[in-house]
Amino acid sequence: MNNMKQRIVLVVFAALLLSPSVRAADIEGVLAQSYIIVDISNHSMVLQKNASQAYPIASITKLMNAVVTLENIDTAKTIVLNKAMVKPEGGSPSLFLGLNVSVQNLFKAMLIQSVNDAAESLSYVVGNKKFIGLMNQKAKDLGMVNTRYYDVHGLNPKNHSTAADIAILLEYIYKNHPEILQTTKINGFQLPDSSGRLLTFKNLNVFSENPDFVGGKSGYLPEAKQSMASLFTVNGKIMAVVVLKSRNRQTDTLALIDWVKNHGK
Repeated sequence: MNNMKQRIVLVVFAALLLSPSVRAADIEGVLAQSYIIVDISNHSMVLQKNASQAYPIASITKLMNAVVTLENIDTAKTIVLNKAMVKPEGGSPSLFLGLNVSVQNLFKAMLIQSVNDAAESLSYVVGNKKFIGLMNQKAKDLGMVNTRYYDVHGLNPKNHSTAADIAILLEYIYKNHPEILQTTKINGFQLPDSSGRLLTFKNLNVFSENPDFVGGKSGYLPEAKQSMASLFTVNGKIMAVVVLKSRNRQTDTLALIDWVKNHGK
């Protein structure tokens, strides 16, 4: 599918997700303020609650960072980390001032352990402000009409989106950049710290070893609470499952998946 046709499909998909005729429901045991389940094979809405309401998305931001990185930067390129790159909170001892590191390793650190320094560093390959602009333009191109990025990692609570918009992004990633999803399931990735000692990046996604987990990203900020954007194989189909403003994203996600399994979608 060429880019123009794909964009039309995604914009139509966005309109369908925002349709008032789509089923809304409260599922027992799910306390998230917003969620959505979408069968991405046919753009079929399964279930939603407040799916067009915008909320802070925290580190789910990094999914769009990953898309922009792959579409605008050579992952074989290496860069030297400077003070601006390692400034954000939530860094890693393996990403230190003066390190010459590949884009590919920064990409892995960002998606596996949600390292904010890695996300920030990637943006400086083309320029931080330009990179944020590319993220917002990509959201616009995909029909993510209620999404806005103010930074590249999600520490800024102004970064916001909706469950419906994130489902669109997940479908785009699944069809165009499956390597993003594959990276979010990696365990055992290592890089040396400044002393040469190998450090393992812990996968922060509780579903990383679940055989039905196709890939995704979690996030947390006090303003956002817990969030989860994921793809699962459910009843033989690929489902986008997005949970926002949750007290327990793991419990909510599993409850939604169980609902789909029990209702035969």
